[in-house]
Amino acid sequence: MITEGGILDALNARFPGSIEVVPAVDQASVRVDKDILRAVMEWLRLEQGYELLLDVCGVDWFPARPRFEVVYHVYNPTRPERLRVKVLVGQNEEVESMTAVWPGANWPEREAFDLMGITFRNHPDLTRIYMPEDWEGHPLRKDYPVAGPRVD
Repeated sequence: MITEGGILDALNARFPGSIEVVPAVDQASVRVDKDILRAVMEWLRLEQGYELLLDVCGVDWFPARPRFEVVYHVYNPTRPERLRVKVLVGQNEEVESMTAVWPGANWPEREAFDLMGITFRNHPDLTRIYMPEDWEGHPLRKDYPVAGPRVD
């Protein structure tokens, strides 16, 4: 199991019982509850030196419930260490936007919203980024019609 300089132990000490270590072969990975996501991410950035948000992406686990997983890849340049933070989100639920912690989360969160339909609470501009505003549905969902929406 990857320990990445003890960050997993530090997370468990700071948020006891709230961090689930996810097995991974490439970097330390954890799953957190969406209710404490903001606190975890602020702690990682401000107290642990994870200054860079590398990516935010969405995963559709259809037909599983909760359906979606939002994955954040963060990086500590002084050690150097990477950490993957995951949070499960239901189809009609919201997850807190991380734009207040990392302004660079703006566009990747918009992409996850546009293509997967994941809603980010307190996002400064949660509008479509690739698809036209009047587009129906979210084309990266597993249940999206292969031929696209019906056009008459």
